[in-house]
Amino acid sequence: MKTAIVWFKTDLRLIDNETLVKAISQNDTIIPVYCFDESHFKMTSYGFKKTGNFRAQFLLESLIDLDKSLRALGSGLIILNGKPEVEIPKIAKQFKAHRVYAKREVAFEERQTEALVQAELWKLSCELLTFSTSTLYHAEDLPFSIKDIPDVFTNFRKKTEKDAVIRDAFNQPTSINSPEIPMLDLPTLSDLGLESVSIDERATIRFKGGESEAVKRLNHYFFETKSISNYKETRNGMVGANYSSKFSAWLALGCVSPRFIHLELKRYESQFGANESTYWLVFELLWRDYFRFMMKKHQNKIFLKSGIQNKDLSINKFDKKALENWINAQTGVDFVDANMIELQLTGFMSNRGRQNVASYFCNDLKLDWRYGASYFEQQLIDYDVCSNWGNWAYLAGVGNDPRGNRYFNIEKQASDYDKNKIFRDLWLKR
Repeated sequence: MKTAIVWFKTDLRLIDNETLVKAISQNDTIIPVYCFDESHFKMTSYGFKKTGNFRAQFLLESLIDLDKSLRALGSGLIILNGKPEVEIPKIAKQFKAHRVYAKREVAFEERQTEALVQAELWKLSCELLTFSTSTLYHAEDLPFSIKDIPDVFTNFRKKTEKDAVIRDAFNQPTSINSPEIPMLDLPTLSDLGLESVSIDERATIRFKGGESEAVKRLNHYFFETKSISNYKETRNGMVGANYSSKFSAWLALGCVSPRFIHLELKRYESQFGANESTYWLVFELLWRDYFRFMMKKHQNKIFLKSGIQNKDLSINKFDKKALENWINAQTGVDFVDANMIELQLTGFMSNRGRQNVASYFCNDLKLDWRYGASYFEQQLIDYDVCSNWGNWAYLAGVGNDPRGNRYFNIEKQASDYDKNKIFRDLWLKR
């Protein structure tokens, strides 16, 4: 009897999960596990929590949903707490597993953890098999090797769209053979050192974690409201649930895959027609792919002040007061402050808002962009290591922007995108 561990990480779904499908097809018994990595709940060197309460709450909800879905197929989810390099080998030993199946990592710290787990499993004659499950285009199908991917997105996009094919999504398994898995035993937010969440009533959307919720949101945005058909025109909106897809939180934890979104989009287009807006969602998913491939290519350079361009940035000496004023919405710039209040009270901010507050941080305050990126890491419900750090580096002028400086005229942006002050009035009233 071959027994395998499936180590869930940011792939908390059953539909289009190659890791799970391969494990089931190649083994007799499956043990699904999730490990609360203690390092994910510590403070970073920038003075922020690596995981804030909004994302942690969303994670707990996602794990409850995953466990429910696994139990419907005859399995369940075992929760581990601690260091993955200690806990994963321990569970492999307990169940005499010969293999551990997991999602492949690309970011620096995650790859270090993966290597430590692999080294410890090796001592048990247990193999770690990893699969690339996060992107729309598979890395192996790109028309260039990772090291040769262009550092300008447009060049990457044009060649990829022309020469690469999006793979089919994997079907959800119909059954999983597991021993009896004990009832789900999740830590509480307070166990994780976090406070309970109460989301402000002005929140654009109530994000709830889990694959079921992701599919529900997708159906709502595509088939119930047909909002996708106007996405290109409305995506710079700031108030309301349907000006953009809001898929990012579920994508970040892998409650839904880009390929499944693409599959459903094609189904939508066959029924209601394709247009610039339906294409634009694929364009945005391609940006998400690009940041992940850039992380793979440049590795920890993304996290350096000089970024992938090795640029000597002219920034101000660390100014704690300026940083705190930005975080606490006390900059005196109403458009920046309104966006920062929304982030603080909901864990979410629009794409337009993110670009403006980041530009203000980098170009007006001239602070070290990594503090802004680290605060977003703590605060965002949809934090994704590649997209977050890639976008901040881009706006700081040390990432993938050929123009080198993304300065936003905040007053002009405010009058263009919040002409009647609806957004500012909503968030600035305390």
